[in-house]
Amino acid sequence: MLIAGGLMMSLLGSSCQSLPEVMTYADFQKLEQPASPRAIPYGDDPLQHVDFWLPEGNGPHPVVFLVHGGCWQTRIAQAHIMNRMAEAFVKRGVAVWNIEYRGVDVDGGGYPGTFADVAAAADLLEMRGGEFGLDTSRVVAVGHSAGGHLALWLAGRHKIGATSPLHTDAPLDLNAVVSIGGLPDLENARVEASGACGADTIDLLVGASRDDRFADTSPVELLPLGTLQVLVSGGEDVIAPPRFAQGYAAKVEVGGDVVRVVSIPDQGHFELITPGTKAGDKVIDLAVEQLGR
Repeated sequence: MLIAGGLMMSLLGSSCQSLPEVMTYADFQKLEQPASPRAIPYGDDPLQHVDFWLPEGNGPHPVVFLVHGGCWQTRIAQAHIMNRMAEAFVKRGVAVWNIEYRGVDVDGGGYPGTFADVAAAADLLEMRGGEFGLDTSRVVAVGHSAGGHLALWLAGRHKIGATSPLHTDAPLDLNAVVSIGGLPDLENARVEASGACGADTIDLLVGASRDDRFADTSPVELLPLGTLQVLVSGGEDVIAPPRFAQGYAAKVEVGGDVVRVVSIPDQGHFELITPGTKAGDKVIDLAVEQLGR
């Protein structure tokens, strides 16, 4: 995993040399993030919590369920990297449920823990959202990179069979999923994105020794999800190039789901989660648009 993280940093750094106008992870990390206003636990581990952002005014408020990326590894990224996005949504009158979860590189993460954490955060929103002034009938999941995969997976939970430890009878219903620079096909990402995250990372995520390891973990295997899916890519993204979204969208359409593919020219992987850039502002607009449907 340390090698995978080093490969990611190397790749992100080298992208800056060929495309200096595109933001690297090092550039992104220099941006100041606002402080999270409130943490709500959904488990005993310190990583099992939600950063809750509430807009001004009377509720109930629509909700963005925000899922950060970072190659499913806690040491690479945690929920606070999404705080600029959270603040921007709050300014648009939208509450934010910015979730933290255990990555594959910490105790309890991997399979099934990482998925169980995301599911538990969603279950908490469904069960207690009304107490916090939230309208749980108007929820859009927005996930970046590895978080894009997890957001789409969340929409497919109802398709997971009863023999899986990730099965649930009544998951949170989503209005839509906005996957930004996402990795929706884990079997493909294991090969195509191995230079960024490492094949071993996905093996830990899905439980490599299982014969059906992608059946309950990869959104492409759960299609049709029955939820509108918006796939947003930066045209110059070298971590999750637009072809990832395009290939997945073709399979979504065959399954009968509604999908929208948006590619934003001259934008990279981290502009997608940076308000004030073309990509970041577009993502916010698209998510708010889905909440208004």
